[in-house]
Amino acid sequence: MSKPPQRQDDQTRVNEEIRARQVRVIDEEGEQLGIMSPQDAMREAESRSLDLVEVAPQATPPVCRIMDYGKYRYEQKRRTREARKNQHTVTLKEVKYRPKIDKHDMEFKNNHVREFLEQGNKVKVTIMFRGREMAHPEFGHEILAKVLEATSDLTSGEYDVQSVRLEGRNMGLVLNPAVKKKP
Repeated sequence: MSKPPQRQDDQTRVNEEIRARQVRVIDEEGEQLGIMSPQDAMREAESRSLDLVEVAPQATPPVCRIMDYGKYRYEQKRRTREARKNQHTVTLKEVKYRPKIDKHDMEFKNNHVREFLEQGNKVKVTIMFRGREMAHPEFGHEILAKVLEATSDLTSGEYDVQSVRLEGRNMGLVLNPAVKKKP
């Protein structure tokens, strides 16, 4: 009897680990060999110098496939690595403004907001108020309107600046990036 290959985190049963009374067996080409005992299936797999791998344990009877288990694990790892490489996680970036911001500072921060939106990240625009600035939330609304105007080509959705309220000493709005159309 061959020793089962070493596995760390995998829950797939291989060769002697299969404990069902009967299993449905599929060979390496995908042809069904029928329902048989695990011992007979193991002999068939060993005659082909391959492993017996349980691919559908919840089925009745469980489905086992005759395959090269090492190659199967390698293909699985490669597929998950490819999927991870192609995914893009959306993160929330925050850019803070003040009500009395200078024109140049405003442009500089707007460029950062545009950069984050182009990368596909959500951006939280926060207006921070201090002292007597709290009495004039309309200044914050004006700044939010200017930010929206500067980034309108990169954002998706409609934003109502006048409905944004002060929360403590801050006023905030989350901008969603526009969905990119694939060429």
